[in-house]
Order: sequence, then structure tokens, then C-alpha cells
Amino acid sequence: MNKTLALEAWEKLLSSENVVQAADLLQNAATATYATSNNVEAILRPTTTEQVSDCLKIANQYQIAVYPISKGKNWGYGSRVPTANGGVLLDLSQLNRIIEFNEDLAYVTVEPGVTQQQLYQFLQEQHSQLWMDSTGSSPDSSLIGNILERGFGHTPYGDRFANICGLEVVIPTGELIHTSFGRFPNAKTAQLYRWGVGAYLDGIFTQSNLGIVTKMTIWLMPAPEYFQAFYFSVKDNSQLPALINALRPLRLNGTIKSAVHLGNSYKVLSAIRQYPWEEAHNTTPLPPETMDYFAKSWDFGAWNGSGGIYGTKTQVAEARRLIKQALKGKVRKLQFIDDTLLRLAQIVAKQYQQVTGLNLPEMLKIIKPVYGLMKGIPTPTQLKSAYWRKKSVPPEQMDLDQDGCGLIWCAPVAPLDGNCAQEINSITQDIFTQYGFEPFISLTLLTERCLGCILTISYDRYVPGEDERAMACYKDLLKALTSSGYYPYRLGVHSMDLLAEGEESYQNLLNKIKTAIDPQNILAPGRYLQS
Repeated sequence: MNKTLALEAWEKLLSSENVVQAADLLQNAATATYATSNNVEAILRPTTTEQVSDCLKIANQYQIAVYPISKGKNWGYGSRVPTANGGVLLDLSQLNRIIEFNEDLAYVTVEPGVTQQQLYQFLQEQHSQLWMDSTGSSPDSSLIGNILERGFGHTPYGDRFANICGLEVVIPTGELIHTSFGRFPNAKTAQLYRWGVGAYLDGIFTQSNLGIVTKMTIWLMPAPEYFQAFYFSVKDNSQLPALINALRPLRLNGTIKSAVHLGNSYKVLSAIRQYPWEEAHNTTPLPPETMDYFAKSWDFGAWNGSGGIYGTKTQVAEARRLIKQALKGKVRKLQFIDDTLLRLAQIVAKQYQQVTGLNLPEMLKIIKPVYGLMKGIPTPTQLKSAYWRKKSVPPEQMDLDQDGCGLIWCAPVAPLDGNCAQEINSITQDIFTQYGFEPFISLTLLTERCLGCILTISYDRYVPGEDERAMACYKDLLKALTSSGYYPYRLGVHSMDLLAEGEESYQNLLNKIKTAIDPQNILAPGRYLQS
């Protein structure tokens, strides 16, 4: 009865077309890139902050759980699937306005439905001299959605949550609050000084179920006078610790200001092509000799990295000198590329291949998109790797949930230390090999002191038994990592129970806050907060 009355109230508020109840659409919303069991009762599509507030008031009145999503592309962590049965999705994708833009002070204020591509195009149309930070996810993914999961990108603003300010939040009762100085009338620095005055609240609205962020100010990066990307590789896994330790001082002293990304050979191969079924004689996991063949053909190593240098030409030249000095004798090759050299490489790629036998055209498929990401340019090319073991070609419009892509991400954080990187590499390789999956590993020098690791379990959901095997692999992997002190920086709907292992007093404090502002537990119960 409550559900029926709530749906009637929501339809009166939003209109019937914005309260989705079609069985096929609800089933799609309950489908992720791995097996899930929680259903979706309805999908609500508000268009304004006021409607978001009123939706929550109705949810409280009829005691129906509501799960907010921005664009729903939380692939590898549960997509749009709620953490419990019996709730409705609050789809914020129609809140898609760019509210304010300031070229001089380098910020933009957006709603949850604003995507990476939308902001990039906006900046191009404004002929702006500002760059955004972009992740390797879909250009159609939400900026706010990723930042609220504390995701990271590629530029000097790659620690994305560290470069936001001034949230507008609807708390579970439907009340509206503003953080920073935004809670004061006529405050001139609401978008500029993140701390405000008094208790700082922004953090509790990330990775939580304590409020719905409906506006956020994102700081943008002034375009540098000059930009160069650098690429490097090492031949053997044994060289990884020395490489990490050589890069660390460059991050700590500011020579390298951006995130530096390293991917192992499996990451590189999956970025170039799908699983080589013919060369591997239809066996899995990928035989070492097959990997060796492609590594030789395309000239990549056991570990392959990239980073950016930003500044004046003089600053970039000095940073380049220091990078060369630090990596001398520790990498197999080190290349620096700017816009001019990239254009030239594209022109001579085929001739280069004819002369050297190396497949430069294929390598450019990796280099060009990654180069763009370091300049804040979104790209869909990274998504193709999710089709690694699929036997069909990725479609033009990729939908990982509906295309049966098996994808589970485990994202531990580690000290920026070579021995830690090697330990995570060893744990991952051992467990993935045990379960018959290729060990896709990327390591990101996320801050001056921490490594962000993305460990990818990639498979075909249409193959019987693969969902179960992949989840068993994930659980063993997570157990081994946390036992060694490496905890993930974000969780999926399948792994929220990890939080119960943390300090009890910390969890109790969060529960008290939750009870105070959401007494009926209607906002995303079970999401990051195990009350």
C-alpha cells in the first residue's frame, strides 16, 4: 500500500513519464557488470533540486528507500544497482546544467547530470584557457558522480576531490544545505575557499548515504604555456620496485605535478585489442608465449608508464632533465612527446613500421587517447578493454551492463614505495592465476605519498560459471590484500560489508549522524554505512 501511494505522489510531482515502472527498464537498471540480486522498484527522474527535495519528503512519508545515481555508470562497482531490495532509484541525469563559470578564477559550478564530455565541449565553445581533469571512464559519465566516489584522473588536478568546493546538498529529510561559505548570504568566496568557517562537512557526503549533492563547484586548471607527455617501460617485473622508488622523489619535490600511471603488459594488450583467441588456440588464461609475441611486436614491456609535464618551456625543459636523470638505467626506454611530435608520429607511423617491424600504428591507439587525458580530453577508447574476453566486437555505443561485459574492480591504496607495489603485484598475480584470469594491474602515483591501484577482473558474463568464479577471485583477492594492510579506496555494492571490519567507535559515530539526519533510514540504506 505504501509503495502504491508513494508512486502516485511521485507521479503527481514529476509526471508519469518521469516515474519509470516498465519491467524491462527496471531489469536493465538492476543489471551490473557482475552478478547482482537486488531489484529496482521504480526510477524517479527529477529535473530540479526542489523536486529532489520533494521526492525525499515523499519517501519519508511512505517509508520507501531511495538510491540516488548521477549517470549510473559506476561500472566495476555495481553500476546502478542498489545495496538492498525494495527501493527506488533517484536518477539525477536530468539535472544537467552548468550553473556558473568563471574564467578568471578558474571554476565551474555544475549539477550531477553534467558529464565529462559536456564540460569539455562547454570549455571549447567558450574558447577557454582552462583545462578540466578527465578520467578514463566514459565521456558520458558524471563529473559529480565520480568525484563523490573520490575517483582520480590524469592532470595535476587528478586528485579530484581535492579540487572541489561549495556543495549544495539535499539531506535525507528533504532539507537543503550549502557547505563552505555558501551557507552565508552574499558570500563572495563560496566557490573559492573550501573550508569555510566552523566544522567542515563536505567529506561526509562522499562515499556515504548522508545526503544528495545537487550542485558542486569544480576548480579548473589554467592551460600551461607548454605541455609534454613522457612514456617509459621496463622489461621485467623485477624492475618495478626500483622504478617506483625512482619516481617517488619526483612527485614529492613537485618535478612531476600530475598523476603518473603505470600499467602492466596485460593492461597494454587489452587497450590495443580483444583477447587473441586464435593465437592462444582458444585457451584461457593467456599463455605467456602469446603475451611475449605481442609485447615484442608492439614493443611494450612488463610495466609501461606515462605522465605529464606542465609549465613554461623552461620549466618543462628542467623537469624533463630531472626525469631523465632519475630514470637513467632504470627504464628500457623513455620518450617525450608534444603536440608536434604526436602529429609527426601519426604521419610516419606506417613507414616506421615498414622500416623497424614494430607496430607503431597500434601503439598510437594507446598513446593518443592517454595523451589527451593528460590534457583533460575525455575519450571512450579506454572502455573497449572491458570487452577483453568477449568474442563480439565492441559496439559503437558501448553499454557494459547490457553487453554482458564481466568487470569487477578492486582498488587498494598503498604507500608510494617500491616494495609495496611489488607485494600487491605478487598477491594479484598469484590469485588471478589460481582462478584463471589475466592479472590486469594499473598503479597510479596518485599523490606525493600514495599509490592508487586498480586490479581488474575481466571476463565474459555469457560464459556459464564465470560470474561465480570472478566473485570468488575478488573475495580472495580482497582478503589477501587487507590481511597485508592494503585497503581499497572505494567499494562496490558487493563489498560494503568490509566496513564492518573497521574501528567500532568510528562506525558508531557515523551511525549517530545517520540516525540524526535520516531517522527512517530512507536514503540508500547499506551504502557505505552499515547501520
